[in-house]
Amino acid sequence: MPAIVIVGAQWGDEGKGKASDQLGAEVDYVVKFNGGNNAGHTVIVGEEKFALHLLPAGILSPGCTAVIGNGVVVDLNVLFEEIEELEGRGVDTSGLRISSNAHIIPSYNKKIDGANERLLGKRKIGTTGRGIGPTYADKMNRIGIRVQDLFDPSILRQKVEGALHQKNAQLASLDEDTFDVDVVTNELLAYADRVRPMLFNSSAELNRALDEGKTVVFEAGQAVMLDIDHGTYPYVTSSSTTAAGACTGSGVGPLRLDRVVGVAKAYITRVGEGPFPTELFDEAGERLRKVGGEYGTTTGRPRRCGWYDAVVARYAVRVNSLTDIVVTKLDVLTGIEQIPVCVAYEIDGARVEDMPENQSDMHHAKPIYEYLPGWSEGISDCQDFEDLPENAQAYILRLEELSGCRISSIGVGPERAQTIVRHRLLD
Repeated sequence: MPAIVIVGAQWGDEGKGKASDQLGAEVDYVVKFNGGNNAGHTVIVGEEKFALHLLPAGILSPGCTAVIGNGVVVDLNVLFEEIEELEGRGVDTSGLRISSNAHIIPSYNKKIDGANERLLGKRKIGTTGRGIGPTYADKMNRIGIRVQDLFDPSILRQKVEGALHQKNAQLASLDEDTFDVDVVTNELLAYADRVRPMLFNSSAELNRALDEGKTVVFEAGQAVMLDIDHGTYPYVTSSSTTAAGACTGSGVGPLRLDRVVGVAKAYITRVGEGPFPTELFDEAGERLRKVGGEYGTTTGRPRRCGWYDAVVARYAVRVNSLTDIVVTKLDVLTGIEQIPVCVAYEIDGARVEDMPENQSDMHHAKPIYEYLPGWSEGISDCQDFEDLPENAQAYILRLEELSGCRISSIGVGPERAQTIVRHRLLD
């Protein structure tokens, strides 16, 4: 059975949770390998709507082991709030596993995150203010706190003290309140007994599972255009959101991966600051936002909306070695007479079909559109590709051609069953 990586092929919020959730009944493990509670997945099961922030979508599939990998940064308070909410709605979370190497978001990093954004002013990144970036910075600076540190109070206190030596000096310079070492240490120790049953060696267990022929899905937070190395830097997240991040964030080697699936909306959105060539500032953008429900699962922020960008799609295919694309929210485009698709950029008067290497060029890129005929028929009840209106079929086939990768399934509504499968991902 395969190891499948599911990544966002745009700027996030593409519906990755729904894509991995659809595989849940046939999957043994779903692994979140990057990010934290700065991104959310909305999954609709029957009449129930679940908003997941830190937990992988596999938590909703009976018999599937949900894993928080070593590449994730964990806010323990958010984790247990989310667990309690799901348990209160009848979801069994007892099988959740957390890598002992995952880093913890301490309370002081949330304060640092907000202070940094205020300090940047007009140059702000547009973070969620949840301490994600500062925690990844601590990881690279080797002053981070890992889940395993909860079980050695002496070591934990030493690490908190070492981190606060820097953090308190920074906060004091910004006229912010500082933190007490013992208070922070005790806050973290309070979670130790609750976390202990969830701990496991993610690398060993996941590799063993693949050796035994089990199916493992690796679920990315955010998306390729927000990757710390390959995204629109500096307007990016602080982790590796591409398929390569599945390896570093879980301890599974690249030759174990069988399929890489990119999830893309039939249009495109982003949140926060940064370049966005196809962004709409008119009634068309408002329509996409309203009909598509384009508000952040975690933050509630309205998303910036634009037309499908094939330059971004081709880049996602290249950087991730995508084998398949899942297109979501095709139904949102129903009723639009002509649908623009960005096929290239104009930069300084020249046509550019590849993602610009220079960030300044990306800021100045103007979309070159191809216009495709729309459709007025409702498509939310369509079960097969041939059930779609001819123009909707033509739209998908053109996106497939422009993106350079097969489109394996198409979302025609928010529910689990509202998906047209052209190629099974587990075959």
